[in-house]
Amino acid sequence: MKTLRDVKCGTSARVMKLHGDGAVKRRIMDMGIKGTEVLVRKVAPLGDPIEVKVRGYELSLRKADAAMIEVL
Repeated sequence: MKTLRDVKCGTSARVMKLHGDGAVKRRIMDMGIKGTEVLVRKVAPLGDPIEVKVRGYELSLRKADAAMIEVL
């Protein structure tokens, strides 16, 4: 299983499935990224957070949240 956390900077991936439970999963779903193409724009020097571009806007995600997003 490849997650958004594993995607290299400058590459795109399609979000296939969201893992996790409760409020965290709901928050990620509310961002509107399920089933869409995301581009990893930047990764902070220590790896946290990760900046992705999705549906025309930039979104910063923690590594823990990015690890719950399965991509293809």
